[in-house]
This record gives sequence, structure tokens and C-alpha cells, in this order.
Amino acid sequence: MKIIDLSVTISTDIKEPLPTTIEYEDHKEGAKKMGSKLFKGLPTDAFLEGNGPAGEFLYVTGHTGTHIDAPWHYFPTCAGKPSRTIEELPLEWFFSDGVVLDFTDKPDGYCITVEDLQEKLAAIHYTLKPFDIVLIRCDAYKRLHDEDFVRIHVGASAEATHWLIDQGIKVMGTDGWGWDIPMHIQVEDYLKNPRPGVICAAHYVGREKEYCQIEKLANLDQLPPFGFKVACFPAKIKGGSAGWTRAVAIFE
Repeated sequence: MKIIDLSVTISTDIKEPLPTTIEYEDHKEGAKKMGSKLFKGLPTDAFLEGNGPAGEFLYVTGHTGTHIDAPWHYFPTCAGKPSRTIEELPLEWFFSDGVVLDFTDKPDGYCITVEDLQEKLAAIHYTLKPFDIVLIRCDAYKRLHDEDFVRIHVGASAEATHWLIDQGIKVMGTDGWGWDIPMHIQVEDYLKNPRPGVICAAHYVGREKEYCQIEKLANLDQLPPFGFKVACFPAKIKGGSAGWTRAVAIFE
């Protein structure tokens, strides 16, 4: 078995609007805390050479690092029913055959159409089947620590998202910051001509049809177009709009 990591590292270095904070606690501090707070009266010399357990405290959103958006993230309801949160989704969705569609030939900010998806699939001679996990490659992850990271990915149109769901796809992903086109392009478009259906158009597909999207993937350039499994089980967060995932590609 060969496994390729498809996840970015959760760190304070990722350049995004909602940054992560990590407070590291070394072994000496761990010994002090165990004795003074957790188990009062326990001296630090009870630990080998004064080294207690190291730890860290994180302040993160459910959308930090490589994560999976739940239907609840998109809208309160889906097809007229309450949208499901991340811990309510079937695990079978998150382990299936993977398909990589290479959009590195498109410029930053490009909006993927249905015709684009069909052309990319034809080029690799692949027909989608229900529950395939479709991954969009644009290599944005290579600039994860650049100031313009949130501006450099390609994005899917609402129509393309609808089409994938209609093929039986429940999980789709990108190595960019978001599934839609970059937010600054959406904002500019809306401010020039205010109208519905501009902001988060692909996300709002979840108001009508249930699906999940993976954002901030990595290493899609190390994968063939198909012939591998994707495992991307999300963290089980009660009422969560998303869950972190250590997404991997598995080759037998």
C-alpha cells in the first residue's frame, strides 16, 4: 500500500482571513501544570528529569487547514429540510474512488463550467460514477504561505457544482482556498452590478442539493487522474459547519 498525504499542515503560517493561533507548552511547563493545576500537590520532580507531557492549545475555526464543509455551512435548509451538520453525514461518503481534474492550464480566478468538466473527463477517458470523490487541481497549495493565497485559485460555477451532484458526486474538493472563485472577484462583480446569485454561488447550491466540499487540499500534482482511493473522514464536531480532515490518497 502507498499513501500520499493530501492535507496541508495546520499552522500559523497559512495566509487566510481567519488565522490560527497555537500556544505550545513544552515538557517543563507540562510538569508544572500537572502539579499546580491538574493534580494539585504533585511535585515537578515526580516527572523524569522534570519533564512532564508536552502539549499545545489551538484557537482555530472548523474551516482551518484541510477541511470538509458540511451542508449546514451553505444554508440552514437543504431541499426544504434542516441541513445536516458535519457529524450527521454518512461515513461512506468519505472513502471512495478519487478523480483528479487538472485545471493548472487555467488562470487564477477562472470559473469552471460544465463544459470544462466534461472536456477534462473526456481527456482522461473517465466516466464519473456515484460517490466518486472529484478533486480540482490548480496547485494553489504551493503558495499557501503567500499573502495572496486566497486570491489565486480557480473556482467552480454553480452550474458545474449542480452537474457534479447530478452525476452522483457527494464529495468534491480543491487545493485552493475555496470552492467558489476567489472572493475578491465575487465582491468586485457584485459591487459593479448588485444582484442575487453572485456571492458564494457554488456554495448556495447546497440550499437545493446535499453535498460536501473539501478545501485547501495539497499534493494533487502527485496523483494520477484516477486509480486510487481517497480517505477524508471529517472530525466529529457536534453541530459543526465543517470538520478538519487528514485527507489521503491510497494506492493498493
